[in-house]
Amino acid sequence: MELTILFYVFAALTLLPALVVVFSRSLIHAAFSLLFTFMGVAGLYVLLNADFIAVAQIMVYIGGILILLVFGVMLTRRPTDVDIQTSVMKTLPATIVVAAVLGTLLVTLVPAQWIQIDDMPAIDGTALEIGELLMTTFILPFEVAGILLLVAVMGAALIARKPKEL
Repeated sequence: MELTILFYVFAALTLLPALVVVFSRSLIHAAFSLLFTFMGVAGLYVLLNADFIAVAQIMVYIGGILILLVFGVMLTRRPTDVDIQTSVMKTLPATIVVAAVLGTLLVTLVPAQWIQIDDMPAIDGTALEIGELLMTTFILPFEVAGILLLVAVMGAALIARKPKEL
């Protein structure tokens, strides 16, 4: 019973701020609402006993991407020569796409037989096993991915730098 209540709390913590992200007119409000959406998703991962993915969600999305987004919004100047339209555009096509996706989900998920929480086997955790695999079997791809990300960040910083005036 407690897991069901926690699930609904985390689902609400994910969906309600996600709606604020979608419908907010302020980028800062959307970015901070995205923080709570990411925290709700991490909570859902914890309920699924995927502790490594929950920590990765917090570190990567909240600690990296969200902070980068907030700093990017706060540190960039407002464009003065660009015509920005603030009205809601293309609502009819978006409504049709959303209705089609929702219909597909309902047709797929309603007849499915769901596993009850009581029937789930106990899982200790995944962080130890994933950590051992990353530091033994998959050390080379792990290091190559780290170097690739470092090069990508350096390239983005180089591209974003203003050219010197002559």
